[in-house]
Parts: sequence; C-alpha cells; structure tokens
Amino acid sequence: MRVRPVSPSALVDHVVALVLAGEGRRRVLVDGAAPLAPGNLADALVEPLRAAGRAVARVHADDFLRPASVRYELGREDPDAYLEDRLDAGALAREVLDPFAAEGRYLPSLWDAGRDRATRAPYAAAPERAVLVVDGELLLGRWFDAELTVHLTVRPATLARRLGDERAWQLPAFARYEDEVAPQDVADVVARVDDPRHPALVER
Repeated sequence: MRVRPVSPSALVDHVVALVLAGEGRRRVLVDGAAPLAPGNLADALVEPLRAAGRAVARVHADDFLRPASVRYELGREDPDAYLEDRLDAGALAREVLDPFAAEGRYLPSLWDAGRDRATRAPYAAAPERAVLVVDGELLLGRWFDAELTVHLTVRPATLARRLGDERAWQLPAFARYEDEVAPQDVADVVARVDDPRHPALVER
C-alpha cells in the first residue's frame, strides 16, 4: 500500500477520470463521516462530469433516512442504531440506485428528516450515459450496486476531534463500521483527509 499526497482538485480529477472510463449510466457512492464532508467532494464532481458531456444526478443519502420513530427507537444517541437503523438502505437501492441503471429513472429524495415526513418528490429521468452521485455516511457493506465507490477516511483521533463532544457518541458506530465493513479495503478509491487541504490517495 502506498499513500500519495494530492491536491483537492487532483482528487476530483482522479475520480472523474475513473467515472469517464466507463460507458452507460454510472453510479458513484461517496462515503464518509459527515465532518469529512463527503457531500463537498460529491458536489465537486458535478461540473467536470457535465463539462465532459455527462448528465449528472445528485442524491443525498440523508434524504433516505428512516422515520424518527425507527431511528430513535433505542434513543437519540445509540451508536448501534446509528449504524444499523438510520439509513433506509432498501429504499435507496429500490428507488434510486437500481432503477437509475435499469430503467433510467430515480427518486431524488424520499424523507425529510427535519419535518419527519415524506418529501413526495416525483421521479426524475436519467438519460443514457448519465452519472448518479450519492453522498452519505456508512454507505459501504450494504450490497448497493455501484460502478465506483469512494471512501474518505481519517485517523480515529482526527474523527473524534471533528465530531466534537456533542457527537462523540457516534464514535463506536464508526469503529464498528471499520471493523465489520473495512471500507478502506472494499472502496474503489480511498482518500485520507486528515488535512482536507492536502488529501492523500491510498493506492493498493
């Protein structure tokens, strides 16, 4: 394994090149704890992909959470529930990832977690060669079908610092994720972002 320092723009270029290497509709998962800003990397992919002639659909996994009654059944700060019960993985696969590839359509959002009710969003069309970019936490190891997976990682001490005291209860969830899923081993692209200004690609 080799760790190669890159600039933020070079990281984006690397991921974009991998996406463009394939034909047909492509699904990209950008996975990382919220303080590591996987959504920022996912957003940064949009314009380069569009400039290359690919339509892009952006979806946030946090728009596919389970209702609060399910998420918080064991309390609001239960790390196991955060890992296992927070995301409606079945809905994300059924309404987004699978029909995007097979039927050229997808649901942009399903659940408004703030209001704890359905968004009632209509389905959107995905033309041939479109790219779906989904960002979120704890996405790997769920049998999602995707052509490319990206995982952002940091040292445990860095994650603890970025989560802060209010979200320190989430640390056991991310520790379980590392132990049980080994995202650094299963992701297609792994980037260390202890210093987000100077990411590093992990090359296996």
